[in-house]
Amino acid sequence: MNDHDASRHVEVRIGDRTVAAAEVTTDKGAAGTARTSLHATSGHIAPGSRASLVDAVMDLPEVQASSRLEATVPLGDGEALERLRQRTEDAVTRPAGSTALLDANIPSPGRPEAGRPPDGGITDS
Repeated sequence: MNDHDASRHVEVRIGDRTVAAAEVTTDKGAAGTARTSLHATSGHIAPGSRASLVDAVMDLPEVQASSRLEATVPLGDGEALERLRQRTEDAVTRPAGSTALLDANIPSPGRPEAGRPPDGGITDS
């Protein structure tokens, strides 16, 4: 990360337990690239938690102001990958070791998005 990047940490919590988290870095200035690395805790977590994390990341104002998304997701996290595909355009994924890399365009703000779950349990810092 350089002096021109902004960084955020986003979490999805159930009670006092963090079940999924992401690091998000965006280029300063309009139409840059947002980069995120998504992680979920080991073991069983409530269905929808990973999708809620994707929504929290995609709803950040600095991500909405970006034109591109580069995401790193654990290989096999179908819920997060599917939600990323729903929230982006022209998504391309490829395996990279134990992760999947997704490159996509971010739709312009104001465009309606179907299937958005409520934001309950999401915190960011």
